[in-house]
Amino acid sequence: MRSWRCVLPVTLMLAAALPGQAQTVGGADYAPQYDFSEFWAATDGRRFQVVMAGNPFPALPIGEVKHHLLPVMQANKPRPNLTFTYETPPEEVRPSYRLALVFDPANDLTAARVCSGQTFLKPPTPGRFYVFGVYCRDDLALSQTTAWTQAAGPDDPRLGPLFAQLFLVLFDDRRWRRFPFDPRFGR
Repeated sequence: MRSWRCVLPVTLMLAAALPGQAQTVGGADYAPQYDFSEFWAATDGRRFQVVMAGNPFPALPIGEVKHHLLPVMQANKPRPNLTFTYETPPEEVRPSYRLALVFDPANDLTAARVCSGQTFLKPPTPGRFYVFGVYCRDDLALSQTTAWTQAAGPDDPRLGPLFAQLFLVLFDDRRWRRFPFDPRFGR
């Protein structure tokens, strides 16, 4: 009986250590202006534009990659009831909220450059899906992070969990709370 107690933890550790199964999300950076309630108000029940730069799977045409990635992003979307779209709004909207995804960005690419429409790319690494995600309001980068995993194509099952984690970091609802404690329970 005693030996069975360690079987479950060891099994879970081995399953977590399987090669090629992990998705990694880098550190996050938030502008002081970032406010989750603003994100919620801007996207809940609305279309949310995604701007892509680069092609994570260069063997496929970019149109096909976009076609396959959109449902993966939608299935793993953040909490507001939003609909991802690649289409630009028919008329200019101010402020303009959007998600920029840059695949295989250059080392010196900044979130400010991405939000102003500039992108610099490195040659892609076959079998590696690397994305720099930036949440923009007009030309201001409100949040940014990177994520990567091994992926053979746009239908790879590892991309769903990657986007889920990416969206949790980019659209962090913990920053919604202004106070680290509940003010009803003062000291």
